[in-house]
Amino acid sequence: DRAQAAAMVQAVVERCGRIDILVNNAGIIREGLFVEMSDEDWGSVLATNLDGVYHTTRLAAREMMSRGWGRIINVSSVMVSRGARGQVNYAASKGGVNALTRALATELAARGVTVNAIAPGLIETDMSRPFLGVAAGKIRDLIPMRRVGRPEEVAALAVFLASEEASYLTGQ
Repeated sequence: DRAQAAAMVQAVVERCGRIDILVNNAGIIREGLFVEMSDEDWGSVLATNLDGVYHTTRLAAREMMSRGWGRIINVSSVMVSRGARGQVNYAASKGGVNALTRALATELAARGVTVNAIAPGLIETDMSRPFLGVAAGKIRDLIPMRRVGRPEEVAALAVFLASEEASYLTGQ
């Protein structure tokens, strides 16, 4: 929520003197068929996955713009382009993250701030473990590498996007 985002950004600035890099990685899933989905399940997924990005990014971007440098990295999902039964709310929230990323990159580029998104496939995390147990073989068949990804593989991409080597990349 807005108050927690403000407290987090303020704590970083107080502790470090500035905020250089923001990685928006919070995300939840509340599966259910769209026509049976509760307003609560729709709202909680969008509030966490999209509104969370809005609140933290808005505050961090102000800090970054004032110094003329910053990196904003949003974690999206391949579900935006693939879609899946029971994940309309999740796909909509991550699609919003992608649109926000592209539009904000255009706004912030002139101020030295890049904005990019990472759209990983299935990564072995606490959130994905229930899916892995139920249909591991079937899921792996859909993944080109035929395996589930590891968190450190996604982290390596975030580190690159936060680096000077990625200073030209924005809106991706």
